[in-house]
Amino acid sequence: MEKSFDIEPVNQNEYVVRWASEGQTGESLVHTNPDFLAEVGLDAFDEQRVVEETTAYLAEHQPVIDFPQTVDLEEIAAAYSDYAEQLKARLEAR
Repeated sequence: MEKSFDIEPVNQNEYVVRWASEGQTGESLVHTNPDFLAEVGLDAFDEQRVVEETTAYLAEHQPVIDFPQTVDLEEIAAAYSDYAEQLKARLEAR
């Protein structure tokens, strides 16, 4: 299944993620919270890279057509207990 993502900063701590998958397109607004990033040990990484890896992580766990219109990293962490740990490993590997 072919997926592509375009990530663009729109405001401080906000990024629009545009996706295309299987002939469909959509977008989500991703909010990053600096306090949350510090709390889970992701504050040393570039926010846009965090959003990129978060998008890839979500795409592995649900169809992109099911991405919510608004995404908060805290909600992802609440839904997926390994999110912060996995994201940190991905970011350190790059």
